[in-house]
Order: sequence, then structure tokens, then C-alpha cells
Amino acid sequence: MTDSAAAPIRLAIVGLGKIARDQHLPAIATTPGIDLVAVASRNASLEGVANFRDIDEMIASGLAFDAVALCTPPQGRYRQAMAALSAGKHVLLEKPPGASLSEIGPMVDLAAAQGVTLFATWHSRFAPAVEPAREFLATTTVRSLRVDWKEDVRHWHPGQAWIWEPGGFGVFDPGINALSIVTRILPRPFFLDRAELFFPANRAAPIAANLDFTDAAGLDIRAEFDWRQTGPQTWDIQVATDAGNVVLSGGGKRMTVNGEVMVDAPDAEYRGIYARLAALVAESASDVDLAPLTHVADASCSAGTVSSSRSRTADGIGPRGAQKEGDIPAAPSARRRHRGETRRRLEGRRPTGTPDGAAAPHRDARGPAGGRSCRSNDAGATTRRRAIKGRESR
Repeated sequence: MTDSAAAPIRLAIVGLGKIARDQHLPAIATTPGIDLVAVASRNASLEGVANFRDIDEMIASGLAFDAVALCTPPQGRYRQAMAALSAGKHVLLEKPPGASLSEIGPMVDLAAAQGVTLFATWHSRFAPAVEPAREFLATTTVRSLRVDWKEDVRHWHPGQAWIWEPGGFGVFDPGINALSIVTRILPRPFFLDRAELFFPANRAAPIAANLDFTDAAGLDIRAEFDWRQTGPQTWDIQVATDAGNVVLSGGGKRMTVNGEVMVDAPDAEYRGIYARLAALVAESASDVDLAPLTHVADASCSAGTVSSSRSRTADGIGPRGAQKEGDIPAAPSARRRHRGETRRRLEGRRPTGTPDGAAAPHRDARGPAGGRSCRSNDAGATTRRRAIKGRESR
């Protein structure tokens, strides 16, 4: 831990992949009070700092560092976080904070016992228009909300097999960014009403999702996530209110109200994350909000009981998640799905079990978007199993 509030935080990064190079390294370099001293990566190294193969080797080396930023895929993050916390290090978790809700509770407990900071980051909440939107919506009556979060997986996850594996989240990897914004800006909590997930053949994580939410007042919330969009990417949230229409675009960089631009600022999300980490360490505090992950768990945990009827590769999601030009199918129309996908539709207001009331089959039921089992009351957030309304595959 740091010797005093004025001392810089000596930071180590675990996982030197695309997100670390594109976002974390530039943000760390421009954040006062944080010094990068080490990197742990199986396949990469960084000049000017100590380099290790993994976090265990880093801790065993005796190198003096105060905090760890875990930028690895979510499947292995629990063990890495527990190792760092056990060694008395502050821990920053890339989003999503873990492969399942149940992993987070022990981290929170251990951080508290060790007197160190645990920060589960949601970088999209640090987009420049998010807090102004939150303040505006607090003064109005929200009538409906629509999310369109559609992008090209080839661009953002080139050749990354882990994203399709159990615990990899699939399209919920970007979709959870939208959920992190919506859970921040809406004045009331909301819950899942219905979900429709689209899975490529023999893949554990979805490539698209249509979600309907509501709240205690019956608010209409619709979210559509899709990883098959080519050309311009879409990260928009539209909110109808009694004061007019609010639009957040560019992932939260821009905000308009009735067409008038209220906010239009460059990206500073990761600089905001590291400024927040420095403040939390100075305050000896933690920040762990599981609302976005809870919504993903609600949408996907019951869907883990259904698998694609096709075992062979289809529509270009090749063995071990290999991708090539032209391999991702185009986005479907509202009434069409592509060959090689399974559509899983879940109804939130049905009783637990299958539609006829029998117990739902539990065949390797997984957690968030193919993560671990989500049957338990995880970290204080109860995930509700949802009955499967229909199964269709082609």
C-alpha cells in the first residue's frame, strides 16, 4: 500500500492486450499520482517497466507496487484479483468485473478485510454526457427509453476466441456498457421483462440480444445489441420525457435535448477511471456496483440450459472463435434469424420452470452470457431464473 496520501500509486497491469494498449496505457500516462511500474503478460512486454509472465510471478518477485489493473478476459479474473488482494494490493477490475456475479462477493469481503480498494470499473459511465443526462432526467418524467448498441466484432475483438467461450459474454461485452449508462442515468431501478438471445452455432456466448425491461411504474425500456453491424458503429440511447427527447450518442460523448446540442466532448473515460482510482485509494474506499452485471445475468442465466442444435461451425464463427472477412452474418430483420443460429426467448413474468410447469432442464447451466451457474443469490443481487417460452433452431 502507499506510504502516504501524497505518494504516487505504483501500478501494475495484468494483461497487456488491445484494451490495455489502446486505453489504459494512455490514461495512466496522463493521470497525476499514478506511476506504471510493471506489466504481467504471457505474450507481450513493455519497455521501461518490470515484466512478468503472470501475477503470481509478479507478487513472488518482491517488486514494490501498490495496485493492480486487471485487463485480462473475465474468465480468469477472480483468481488474479484474489491473489492481488491477498497480497495487500488495491485492485482495479476492467469491465465486466468477473465471469459471474458470485465471484464478486468474496473479492469485496477480502478487500474490506485487507483494508485495500476494490474498484469495479464501468468506463462508459465516465463518458462526458452521462452525468449531465442523469441530472436532466432527475428533473423530468421519463416515458420510454431505447438503446441501440451495434458494432462490428471483427474490429473490436479480432481473433479473440475467449469472447465466444463460457464467461466471455459475447455481445454483452459491449452491451454491458450501455447497461452501465442506463443504470446510472435513470432515476429508478428497473428489471428484465423479456430477452431474446441469438447464438452462433457451437458458441457459448450470444452474437445479438433484444431485451425488454420495465420498472415499478411500468416504464418501457428496450435494448438491442448486435455484433454484426458493419460500417458506422451505433452506440445510442434515446429517452422520451415530458420535457422532450434526450439522445446520448457516440457511447455517451454527445447529448442533445430536442435536437439542441447540450454536450459534445472528446473521449476521456479511462482518464476518469484512473482519477477515480486515485481518489478511492486516498479515501481508503471501494466502488463496486453490480447493477449492469445483474441485468446481463438475468438475461442469460436461464438461456444456458439450451444449446444450439447444430454442432458444426456455421455462419463463419469458426473453430476456437476464428474470424475472417465475411464470416459474421449481417444483422437480421425483425422477423428473420440466420441459419446456424439458435434464438432463445425468455419470458420474465412466467413462473420458474418450463412453460408446462415442469422443472426446467439444467444442462450445464451457465452464468452471465455463458459464465458460471447463476442459481445462487450472488453478492446481494438475486438473479431470477426465467422460463423458456420457446425454442427454435434452424
